[in-house]
Amino acid sequence: MTEPAQTADTPADAQSDAQSDAQMDAAFDAALQRFVGREVGSGQLAPDEVNVPMIRHWCEAMGDENPVYLDATAAAASVHGQLVAPPTMLQAWVMSGLRGPRRDADSAYQQMNELLFSRGFTSVVATNCEQTYHRYLHPGDTLSMRTVIDSISPQKTTALGTGHFVSTRQDYFDAAGELVGSMLFRIIRFRPAAKAPPPRPLRPEAATTLDIKWWFDALNSSELRVQRCTDCSRLRHPPGPMCPACHSLAWDCLPATPTGSIHSFVVVHYPVVASFDYPLPIVLVDLDAMPGIRMVMNAVDSSLESLQVGARVRIEIREADDPSAKSGTRLPFAIVEPKS
Repeated sequence: MTEPAQTADTPADAQSDAQSDAQMDAAFDAALQRFVGREVGSGQLAPDEVNVPMIRHWCEAMGDENPVYLDATAAAASVHGQLVAPPTMLQAWVMSGLRGPRRDADSAYQQMNELLFSRGFTSVVATNCEQTYHRYLHPGDTLSMRTVIDSISPQKTTALGTGHFVSTRQDYFDAAGELVGSMLFRIIRFRPAAKAPPPRPLRPEAATTLDIKWWFDALNSSELRVQRCTDCSRLRHPPGPMCPACHSLAWDCLPATPTGSIHSFVVVHYPVVASFDYPLPIVLVDLDAMPGIRMVMNAVDSSLESLQVGARVRIEIREADDPSAKSGTRLPFAIVEPKS
């Protein structure tokens, strides 16, 4: 039976694919441009007229001490002839409060967003804002606002990812319908760029003192040691400066047996520390031929099901992290022996 021949993509195929992608991008961009100039919602009326209390709060928050905003006498003697509001408060007068504006699923803006979402442009970041002031506002002015989609850029690639810049224009009017100011607000709707995962952090280093540093130094020389009192011969672990039995300060150390049995264990699921793999088994091992000596260590190369009280283990001294990390830290690890 003859198998069908397999063909590789030719330069002509690649060129055709590129042309197809370009045509799809052009069609998508044309669909987006149909939203430009469309009004967003039905307009919005300021909930309060321009008023002195809000101006006072704004000036205190911003540290703006211009007297024409709050001092009626100074304002009357100025070119304004009366109190005026800080121009940069323009947007504040029509803000919707903590609940935000009512979202209309059928609005042009929501339809534009759905189109952007369909191509994976789901992330958003505000990029800049430009305000234009046509006249100062005075206490007693009541504003209304209309919003239109001002522009949508062709597809752009930035450090954040690939997407489209969308600018909306908010026009602000007084009660007589006079345009008093405008604001261009620009965002980018984008598909986040793929990022390489951050390097895995090293394990936290042990906080060593002169009383225990020798034990970690021995591990870095691939030796597992147990401290012994030279007066009463009692073994002890963790290391310490004084024998708990006879209170002698004299000690030496012996090579530890690299085998033992599980006295108890836990399997940690939370909290997650990036230096470790989870679930994280931690065992307390009774060392063979060393009465009363138990050591805490991680279990490796062993299934969670194999962890049982009394299970036999062998102990290996390994790099605590990926050897390529060159951390220089070595620790004992327990490996559960298969049952005979």
